Amino acid sequence: MGYGDLQFFDIIIFAGIAVFLIFRLRKVLGRKTGFEKKQQEAQIPTDNIVKDRNKEINIPDLEEDFVELKKAYEVIEGFDHKDFFDGAKIAFETIINAFNIGDKKTLKELLINKTYDIFEKEIDEKNNDPENQLFSLNIKKVDKVLVAQGKISIRIKFISEQFKNNDESTIIKNEDVWTFEKLIKSKNPNWLLSST
Repeated sequence: MGYGDLQFFDIIIFAGIAVFLIFRLRKVLGRKTGFEKKQQEAQIPTDNIVKDRNKEINIPDLEEDFVELKKAYEVIEGFDHKDFFDGAKIAFETIINAFNIGDKKTLKELLINKTYDIFEKEIDEKNNDPENQLFSLNIKKVDKVLVAQGKISIRIKFISEQFKNNDESTIIKNEDVWTFEKLIKSKNPNWLLSST
């Protein structure tokens, strides 16, 4: 028996050990069969699940002030009220700041035409105040969610604090009710301000 025969014999032994270890590992660890996914899906709680056109929609538990948002979950695929609130706050701040400095271009992108005309008129009549600044902003309540004619509108009550001339001693608390709308089927995630 030559040296080459020993190498071949060693390879066969190592291959046999490897195959044995693979079978043992599969036996101990198991293998994915697809059953695990079904099992996980079966464990999802069925509370607040709405069946709509053969789709299941998971509606989270909402605080009493935001319960109207269930309607949005039912009609908008992938709706998330936390993302919506973040976007609404950013829109509020952007619109207030744009109005204060008379930035019509920014307002045109964030408002429906009818609402933009009102803001534009106020700017033209010098009813805006470039010295006004936003200090804090919170969403107090969702007043109403309306679904009609392929559109959804969400009316929000904002509580804001604003001050002038970088002087925090001039802080004034404001309560504003704004309505944002969008087409239900639109892939564009942006909502437009439709009324204040």
